[in-house]
Amino acid sequence: MGVQILDFISASNPLSLFFSAYLILYLIAYSIIFRSWASKLRPEASSCAISLAHGTPAVFLAARAILFDSARDFNSANTPLQSLVLDYSIAYFLMDLVHYLIFYPRDILFIGHHLATFLVFVTCRYVVYHGAFAILVLLILAEVTSLCQNVWTLASARKSDVEFAAKVFAILFPPFYALYSVVRGFFGPYFVYRMFRFYLTGAADSVIPKWVWISWVVVVMAAISVSILWILNLWVVFFGEEKKKAEKKVR
Repeated sequence: MGVQILDFISASNPLSLFFSAYLILYLIAYSIIFRSWASKLRPEASSCAISLAHGTPAVFLAARAILFDSARDFNSANTPLQSLVLDYSIAYFLMDLVHYLIFYPRDILFIGHHLATFLVFVTCRYVVYHGAFAILVLLILAEVTSLCQNVWTLASARKSDVEFAAKVFAILFPPFYALYSVVRGFFGPYFVYRMFRFYLTGAADSVIPKWVWISWVVVVMAAISVSILWILNLWVVFFGEEKKKAEKKVR
């Protein structure tokens, strides 16, 4: 049944289909699911809704697409399933980019991140038709923390006025910070190093032009660097708050 659904989506126009699905989910989240939330919180909460719909499914779909490709390598041709997963993510980043342009047009950092990531996926899917293995592994590393991050974001938004949200935040943030730190601080940079070392040999130049793979590496390293700075700041805030609590107890 699952294979038949994937075949049906592949035979249609998957990109427009996925984008329409994200758009509908966003509108439902904004107008129904989070209708009672404060107006300033509803856009971010709706963004979390489509991120939840993308993140964890993308991890499993990408893993399946990689494992089912016996010829997988940094310069291997994209398989139909890999192309489908790329479309799934392109549609998400496009929808979330629209969200930021409408509600947060001055958030240059996130807009730049989404636009750059969008271009990486588009060049892999529609320009060179190769390299999905590398992009999908990076997608897995980026989205494996998505569930925790989105629940953490939603709980953080309501922790001051909803007791349950405060409890979820208190339980979730230590393991989320730890997992995020390990994935973005170690596994991400290590895989990009392997990716860069392979492309530097010129083994992929016949199918992936230098300007393409160089842009991929630059974008990914910039994204990882920003992620590391973000989680470091959260750790600094956490230890600062713990220090204040300890000082109050001593008094």
